[in-house]
Amino acid sequence: MLQEHLKHHNLILASGSPRRQQFFKELGLDFEIKLKPVVEEYPEQLVHFEISDYLAELKALPFKETLKTNDILITSDTIVWHENQALGKPKDAEEAFDMLHAMGGKTHEVITSICFTTKTTQKTVNAVTKVSFKDLSKAEIHYYINNFRPYDKAGAYGIQEWIGQIGIVAIEGSYTNVVGLPTHLLYKTLLEFAL
Repeated sequence: MLQEHLKHHNLILASGSPRRQQFFKELGLDFEIKLKPVVEEYPEQLVHFEISDYLAELKALPFKETLKTNDILITSDTIVWHENQALGKPKDAEEAFDMLHAMGGKTHEVITSICFTTKTTQKTVNAVTKVSFKDLSKAEIHYYINNFRPYDKAGAYGIQEWIGQIGIVAIEGSYTNVVGLPTHLLYKTLLEFAL
């Protein structure tokens, strides 16, 4: 349905995330993937969604000069916000353990920003989802780190993986946002661009 409205546009997804690419496919969108390296650093005074907004917009910068009139470039960034601190992707097993251990028995926020860039305009939207973990035992955390892929995920976990199934006791907001892309916002904003 959305694709029909976008037939005169060329969608470019600047993300190597298989989860984001899968969401685009499930929404029935025709798109191409283009990747350009970006150093994902942000000013330290930024907090909460300011961080993910900034990083999503930063990822669009290398493409700006080459966009054609009908291109819509989509860049995105997800962070976990816990106890007034941004948790990105863990560097190693020790950092992944520390993140998961800190979130056990508590509620954190998952924030994803999506930046839509054309030759003449740019719009950034974001979604915030509250996620509550049960108390996670050290054995459960080690099992997850050793058997799954925490290193390519903000906050060191994937809600769709084992730890999400056994550890998450409540979720308030968009589930797809926690996976890595708030698809309701993607749909709504692309529709606005198309109409």
